[in-house]
Amino acid sequence: MRALLLVGAPADEVLAVYRYGDTAEKLAVLHALSVVDIANGLQDQAVPVVEDALRTNDQRLVAAALGPYATEHLSQHAFRHAVLKCVFANIPLAVVDGLPKRVDPELIRMMTDFAAERSAAGRAIPADLEAYLNTPP
Repeated sequence: MRALLLVGAPADEVLAVYRYGDTAEKLAVLHALSVVDIANGLQDQAVPVVEDALRTNDQRLVAAALGPYATEHLSQHAFRHAVLKCVFANIPLAVVDGLPKRVDPELIRMMTDFAAERSAAGRAIPADLEAYLNTPP
């Protein structure tokens, strides 16, 4: 696995692999953030990498960005928007590490608003969103 090749690499080199790498290398860095030794070495330096992946339209990068590192390091605001991006992009919410413990009233409101818009447009509401719609704020 490419991610394990990054164990012990200096933070600037790990970040450079993401910055200058192709999609496979970017995925490797994002998956590497789940390795405790790598995440601890990077501390919060990889937040811009996660945020960059979340801005893409590549579902693989978005999903890979939402591992334990994102749970630990993303602001609540950024985390909420990442979850909503998953809903918009049909990425299963099961890939979002730490989702149940980071749900807050604002995220529930955002999900409820999204579901209401979908319903008003006659579109289906994603099944994995339903559980959160019944959660009291």
